[in-house]
Amino acid sequence: MPLPPAPTRRAAVLAPEAYNVVATASTATKARKAPNDSETTKAPLAAARKSSAAKSRRSSSASAPASMPAAAPMAKPNNAPTTDITVASAPVSTTTSTTSTTSTTKTTSTSTGKATERSRKKGHGTGPAKLFVLDTNVLLHDPTSLFRFEEHDIYLPMIVLEELDAHKKGMTEVARNARQISRSLDALAASSGGDIAHGLKLDATGQRSAGGCLFFQTTALDYHLPSSLPPGKADNQILGVVEALRQQHAPREVVLVSKDINMRVKARALGLPAEDYQSDKVLADDDLLYSGLLALPADFWSTHGKSVESWQSGAHTYYRISGPIVPQLLINQFVYFEAPGEPSLYARVSEIRDTTAVLKTLKDYGHAKNAVWGVTTRNREQNFAVNLLMDPDIDFVTLAGTAGTGKTLMALAAGLTQVLDERRYTEIIMTRATVSVGEDIGFLPGTEEEKMGPWMGALDDNLEFLAKGDGGNAGEWGRSATNELIRSRIKIKSMNFMRGRTFMNKYVIIDEAQNLTPKQMKTLITRAGPGTKIICMGNLAQIDTPYLTEGSSGLTFAVDRFKGWAHSGHITLARGERSRLADFASEVL
Repeated sequence: MPLPPAPTRRAAVLAPEAYNVVATASTATKARKAPNDSETTKAPLAAARKSSAAKSRRSSSASAPASMPAAAPMAKPNNAPTTDITVASAPVSTTTSTTSTTSTTKTTSTSTGKATERSRKKGHGTGPAKLFVLDTNVLLHDPTSLFRFEEHDIYLPMIVLEELDAHKKGMTEVARNARQISRSLDALAASSGGDIAHGLKLDATGQRSAGGCLFFQTTALDYHLPSSLPPGKADNQILGVVEALRQQHAPREVVLVSKDINMRVKARALGLPAEDYQSDKVLADDDLLYSGLLALPADFWSTHGKSVESWQSGAHTYYRISGPIVPQLLINQFVYFEAPGEPSLYARVSEIRDTTAVLKTLKDYGHAKNAVWGVTTRNREQNFAVNLLMDPDIDFVTLAGTAGTGKTLMALAAGLTQVLDERRYTEIIMTRATVSVGEDIGFLPGTEEEKMGPWMGALDDNLEFLAKGDGGNAGEWGRSATNELIRSRIKIKSMNFMRGRTFMNKYVIIDEAQNLTPKQMKTLITRAGPGTKIICMGNLAQIDTPYLTEGSSGLTFAVDRFKGWAHSGHITLARGERSRLADFASEVL
């Protein structure tokens, strides 16, 4: 397209309409255009900019504007001699947006410009790439954190490598992560064409999502911290590195990433930008966990009733619906409709196909004739949960809720019914994360089950309730025999010895799942063999594991990843049914 017309006055800014010039080059002109015409057309454009800049400097009467568009011809001053050209006859092959991007890029540093171009190639963004300084706890928490920063660059201080070396010994999870990150660093350093002095490409080992470079501290950095911060401490040395890099790479943004809250507080007190490592979180702070149920709107039948198809199959009624609510539904999600004066509807989404969904009515386990091992449900969410627990097509069930909502009781009752009465599973295996509320009381004696006994107080409490009066008129001997039968079908296992095992036709209950990491949750779920059902239960408000939050818990990880799968279900229990004292304490304390 041709250049915009020259300004009529010196040091004047072109009007926006001047840029909307329609190209009028004829076909003959295009035919006479040389192959290297793109280079020749740049000369008139550069001369035009130089001419306008020189005229602007010679002007003493007009004042320069405070801000000018990036594409203005006088944006770049130069001392070259002026050259008058005919602007209207100068064809250019670049667009206004390209010129704007070029002028903007020239105002930044060379390293920032290269990072920006690299980010554009990767398609992550258009802004300059940041430089993230990683704390040791980030690498120990997530060994793959090096490859989670997209187009941005990573910087590792030397003290971080020393701390990794100190943590790599042992059989703990932290030691395994330290060894894994050390192997990743060695692979990056040994990659073809890797140069530590100029940065190592993070995608050299096949991690295509990482478009930045990895830099190591190879020289001593000059920094000054307050005298109240002892220089020998590792955290203070990392803060000093961040301060030195910020001065060295200005105006590029240098950010400290740490899982240590106090570390981030000290950094912000010194005026240094600091962030938490967020890539390990399944949900952001403003997201809500999938609840597993959806309340139908009050106008549901008026908006969807005309196209509803219904049919009967066995004891269940099916409804095929279509309408605006279908995109909001997921497989095995529960829906309910409650309105005064109208019949209620409780159903589960059994099929979604294009713009239609099939709803399947539920079995009412709140009625005494449908009691599960003598237990009847007391509210809507409990009925939804028992429907999932008793369905043989559901292989994975997650239950979330506060204390006293009946999670363990319903899971045990459904398990005993399907193991002893229906013979669907051979036995119940129960495990939990052994994270104590207070201080440990020392080593526990006995076998594996005896050591796990103190952690299984919830199991004993619920079994006592389930076996209460189950012997009928048989007296104490009958109840004792029932308890022995129940105990013989329940195995208590420790999670420390789960790796390598395969459960076949088992009913597995994982209690206190909110204290598990996503890696531990994956280890347990992948133990399931043919015919095995796994139930995960937990309260996200009672997380006792360090570095775990509601967004990064293994229970949240499982709920988010399994939602919408045809053989899994989730329900969040809202109402406590333990006692009026427990309900009141949960509200006021």
